[in-house]
Formats: sequence, structure tokens, C-alpha cells
Amino acid sequence: MIGIAALWIAILLLLGGFALDRVLTRTVIENFDSQLEFVLNAMIAASEIGPDGEVRFTRPPADQRFLEPYSGLYFQVTGEGAETFPSRSLWDRRLDASADHHDTELHTRNTDEFEGEPLRILERDVILPDSDIRWRFQVAESRESLDEQIRELRRTLFYSFAVLGLGLIAMAALQTLYGLWPLRRVRREVVAIRSGAQTRIDPDFPREIVPLTDEINELLAHNEARADEARRHAGNLAHALKTPLTVITNAATANDANLNDIVCREATVMRRQVDHHLARARAIGRRASAHARANVAESVATIERAVSRLYDGSTVDMTGDRDACVRVERQDLDEMLGNLIENAAKYGGGRVFVTIERSAPMVDIIIEDDGKGIAEEQRALLFSRGARLDTDKPGTGLGLAIVKDVAEIYGGTVSLGTSEDLGGLMVTLSLPATQETD
Repeated sequence: MIGIAALWIAILLLLGGFALDRVLTRTVIENFDSQLEFVLNAMIAASEIGPDGEVRFTRPPADQRFLEPYSGLYFQVTGEGAETFPSRSLWDRRLDASADHHDTELHTRNTDEFEGEPLRILERDVILPDSDIRWRFQVAESRESLDEQIRELRRTLFYSFAVLGLGLIAMAALQTLYGLWPLRRVRREVVAIRSGAQTRIDPDFPREIVPLTDEINELLAHNEARADEARRHAGNLAHALKTPLTVITNAATANDANLNDIVCREATVMRRQVDHHLARARAIGRRASAHARANVAESVATIERAVSRLYDGSTVDMTGDRDACVRVERQDLDEMLGNLIENAAKYGGGRVFVTIERSAPMVDIIIEDDGKGIAEEQRALLFSRGARLDTDKPGTGLGLAIVKDVAEIYGGTVSLGTSEDLGGLMVTLSLPATQETD
């Protein structure tokens, strides 16, 4: 930022200095020329033709430098076939009055015809009364004073703009350092958080930095919540496995005759718990993906084909918005819908009806069956791990518990009701819609 500011300031000052130099230099030169032009016009106004046919002045030039040899200010009047009329200051030198052009208007030029003395000459061709000769009036002055004025002007401009540029760059640097200084505090506070000296960034920052610190604090809170969730998850899994392991250990220690049956039964319990916690852990790990997206209709169609092969005579019909998409990983959506549709086909009468509806910002997936339904007072029990109302059919009792946990991880809900059309159970799974669906 400082480098870009310095480069930009330098470019602007160079352009501005160049433009100002052109303007001021032209002003100095025009002022120099105006003085010479005044002298030239005064000479022409005071000129007349004498009896001998030569030019003479009715009054002498006012500037005494015309009388001092090599004074740096000269005049000369030249006419074709006539004797040249020079100023005394020219002494033994003469100005170049080439006849290769005629200057009816004022003509200005620089010349180095005098060695060591650059000149600026103003000249004009005039025909005086009582004369047919074209007379060239010339006034010349040494450019040393003019060049010195220009050099002094440019030195002043250079040092002035250099000081101005350095001041602007220093101010830009101070402004940048001052403006970015709070970020150094943010860095120090992040280091303090990493070392354990503090848990959050101090909110006392300039308002431009506050959004950053708020987001960092939100990230820290999110990470702490994830860590707490992981610890709680590990604790739940450990607690769930502790009881079956204790039963197996006690049976083995007591040389129980039914040890084989006990091991198989408790291993099944442990497998259910591991499956449940692994499904939950996978959903938590994939939840952070900002690109999670799954089409509900495609997932239902895939599960319908699998369920039709598992349960002969069962049918799965689908209606509603086939373009609805949810912010859920496809694998997790398949697992939730697979549990719900399989339960409907297994415990119902064989007919399953799936309706997909949009209710921004959610997508509702309604699954109905034609079974006997479930009494309202028993519905809450179905979301408990291992709870089963029908023990005659194989199952683990973890299907609805997994669906509920995974749905809540993604910010969704699952609820139970009674199907008005089919008379059986109605499960409503609500999941966050994608932006396109919104």
C-alpha cells in the first residue's frame, strides 16, 4: 500500500511539476520578450531617414547598456544597399541579418552566433517614410539572465515538489501503518488465545476491524462447540459400550454356560451403538461443506428401487416438486430417506406415498404408509435409541434415532403424524433448502 501510494504520488507530482514548469517557463520567456519588444517598437517609432538616406533616431535609446561595449543588450538596423546602423554595445560585432526571409511580423529566435554569449533576438522588417528600402530592426539580449531565471525557477520547483512528495509519502505511510496497526493487535490476541492466556479477542477495536474480530470469535465459539460435541459424542459412545462389555466380562468371569449367546447379544448391541455414532460422526464431518447439495427426487427414486427389491408387493409413489434440492450431502439424505421409506414399507401395508413440498427456507418430505399407524402417546418413544414397538420383525431400533440426529445436525427436523389419505403413519422430514430452491 505504501509503495503504491508512493508511486502514484511520484507520478502525479512529476506530471504536475512538468506542467507547472512549462507554464512558468513560458511566462518568464514571454516577460523577457515583452521587454525586448517594447524596446524594438520604441526604436521603430523614433526612426527616420536622414539627408544622407540612412536611418537615424530622433531620440537616443533610453537604456544605457546600448552604449557599453559587450553589455549584453544590442540593437542593429540593416537595409539592403545601406550602411548597417549598430548599437555602440556591439562594438566590432554584427548581428546576423540574413535576407533569406522577410519578417513583416515580429520574429523571435535564439542564436549562438556570438561565441560564449547565447542571444535572444527580436526582429521586424519595416519600410520607413521617404524610403523604399526594407529596413530590418533587431534587438538582442544575452540569454544568460533568462536561462538563470529558468534554472532558479526549476530548482525551486524541484525542491518544493520533492519536499511535498516526501511529505505526502510519509503521511501515506503513517496513515497506512496507523490504519493497519489494529491488525497487529489482532495477531497478538490470536497468539494469546493459542497460548491459552485468553479465550476470546477483545471487542474493543475500531469499527472497521470489529467485523473481523467478531467472525474470529464466532469461529472460536464454533470450534469450541464442535470440540464439546466431539467429547460428548465420545463419552456417549464409551458409556453405551461400557454396559455390554461389563455384561460380557461378568459372564466370562463366572463361566456362564450361556456365554456364547450373551456375547452374540451384547456384540449386536455394541454394533448398533457403533453404527449410530458413526452415522452421526459422518454427518457432523460433512456438515461444514458449503457445497452440500442433493436432489430429493433422485434420492427417493434410488431408494424406491432398493425397497421394491427388498419387500415384494410394496409400492413407493412420489409426487410434488421434483427439482427441490436440500443443503445435505447425498449420502446422508439417502440414509435418512432409506430408514424412513424402509420402515414405511416394512411396518405398513405395502403402499408408501412420498410428497415433496417447498416451504422456504425448508423442503418438506412427507412419507405416508397404509399401516396401522402409531398412537400419539407412543410416537415420542420411536426417537429413542433402541426403541422398537414391533419386535416381531428384524431391526435395531436405531433408524428413527439416526434420522433425527442427522436431520438436526443439518438444521432440520423430523415429526410424526397420522396420514389422512392412507390411514397409517405420516413422517415429515424438513431439511434446509438450497439457494436455488429458495
